[in-house]
Amino acid sequence: MLKDNFNDLYYLIIVARERSFTRAAAQLGISQSALSHAIRGLEERLGIRLLTRTTRSVAPTEAGEQLINAIRPHMDEIKLELLSLTDMRDKVAGNIRLTLGEHALESTVWPALKAFLEQYPDVNVEMTIDNGLRDIVSERFDAGIRLGEHLARDMVAVRIGPDWRMTVVGSLGYFAKRSKPKTPYELQEHNCINMRLPTLGGLYAWEFMRGEQEIKVRVQGQLTLNTLASRVDAAKSGFGLAYIPEDTASEGIASGELIAVLEDWCDPFPGYFLYYPSRKQHTAAFAKLIEALRYSPECSSQPE
Repeated sequence: MLKDNFNDLYYLIIVARERSFTRAAAQLGISQSALSHAIRGLEERLGIRLLTRTTRSVAPTEAGEQLINAIRPHMDEIKLELLSLTDMRDKVAGNIRLTLGEHALESTVWPALKAFLEQYPDVNVEMTIDNGLRDIVSERFDAGIRLGEHLARDMVAVRIGPDWRMTVVGSLGYFAKRSKPKTPYELQEHNCINMRLPTLGGLYAWEFMRGEQEIKVRVQGQLTLNTLASRVDAAKSGFGLAYIPEDTASEGIASGELIAVLEDWCDPFPGYFLYYPSRKQHTAAFAKLIEALRYSPECSSQPE
């Protein structure tokens, strides 16, 4: 019964305020007969008369006045809350929660996010750094950032970075004692630095692609490290081979601290995407974040 009463209670407040069914109906955008029918139905369900009607005016009964005084503050609160939601939608302010990996943050998101935060000081961004696949809906994230190949089909995806590729690297000292692998299969003969997947709990299988040929190799080694920086440092220190994003190895390769191998097995692939479950009902802050992160190279438009 409560569900049936909500609109009728609001109608009662307007009629009592206007002291007229005609003026109240015009304000509500419904016919006078529909309004009268709604109020009569409310009175019948409650079993008490709420309005006194004359040919010239309408006024609340004692019971009607008591009911109106009780519900009007709550109706006003609901109205204010709805207005605040509309304001949140239109104003560039509020909270945004993202889940993303360490490399995505450092290579792609943080450079663009710094300017975004300076431009919109009323937006608060919370980022959870996690290399696993998170359920952004159940965990109440606004969006996630992952490689395109790892996105669920029911998600909206916006490309936020260029193609990139992985590379296998080891130190000069390491290769002074070991021969360089010529195929991914030879990695099984090497000391490799592993990474454990937080989602499934297993060790990450190194994935290689050359043209149409794809290979996954499960490697062995003395170290298993979950942070990218520690794997890079371990490789530089000669503890084994690391499989890392090429941009994180470029400085070490240029300085001679690291040597890249199997480069012909490391084809480029689509980079990072921002993903979220719906195209509708974005806040203004989230829409601006999409604009700030969207990848737009010259002479190329990126699909959403």
